[in-house]
Amino acid sequence: MQQRKIILGVAASDAHAVANHLIAHALRGIGYTVVNLGTCTPVEEFAEACREHPDAEAVVIGSLNGHIHEDLRDLAATKAEGAIRCPVIVGGNLSVGSKKDPAALERLYRLGVDRIVNDPAALPAVLDELRATRPVAEPLLAVS
Repeated sequence: MQQRKIILGVAASDAHAVANHLIAHALRGIGYTVVNLGTCTPVEEFAEACREHPDAEAVVIGSLNGHIHEDLRDLAATKAEGAIRCPVIVGGNLSVGSKKDPAALERLYRLGVDRIVNDPAALPAVLDELRATRPVAEPLLAVS
């Protein structure tokens, strides 16, 4: 059986590494191959990792500084051009300030985020759900 692979990183303006390493460690512990891009990762680096690892089933992006909306401003265009083809999952502190605006989550979906995970322990179940609902790829047909 092929090992499942995810691409993991922290949003471009964010240098918080602890949660990133803990999530990578936890996913590796349950059998995932984790391509960990680390902190301060712009959308283009996630796209490059997707090109290098076309078998990745998701891109997981964390943010603790709350500036993820600005960091993901290029995500929708990058997905539209086909550079990121797998689901994008985000989690962490997703807005600035102590009072959270529910509209901030809707803005993330408009930016191209597929799922928002509030609890890192829920990530494996979300990955299983996304995998189970992913469309089956059509076989390539030879043209004569």
